[in-house]
Amino acid sequence: MKTKNVYKIIFIQLGEIYEVFAKQIYQSDMYGFIEVEEYIFNKDKQLVVDPSSEKLKNEFDQVQRSYIPINSVIRIDEVNETGEAKIKENKDKISPFPLNIQPSSKKD
Repeated sequence: MKTKNVYKIIFIQLGEIYEVFAKQIYQSDMYGFIEVEEYIFNKDKQLVVDPSSEKLKNEFDQVQRSYIPINSVIRIDEVNETGEAKIKENKDKISPFPLNIQPSSKKD
């Protein structure tokens, strides 16, 4: 029996690197976006609370679906277990890949 898929999505948001876990991810009907649904946050009671994890829980608490620009995505992994969602400082100054999605205007 195959286990349920869990995806780790790493993307850039407002100059910070977000690492979140979700049950569903797919290409959006809106060109240039991916859709992320059913965010997973560890609900375990921990003695040490990570402030970035709490910030993510609050930010995505009432979100049913997110549309993330494809050029902001750094990596998507299918994983067996969830980890702790977190926000990391962008120390290496990773930037989104420039993407021109407008059609070229050819003039003859």
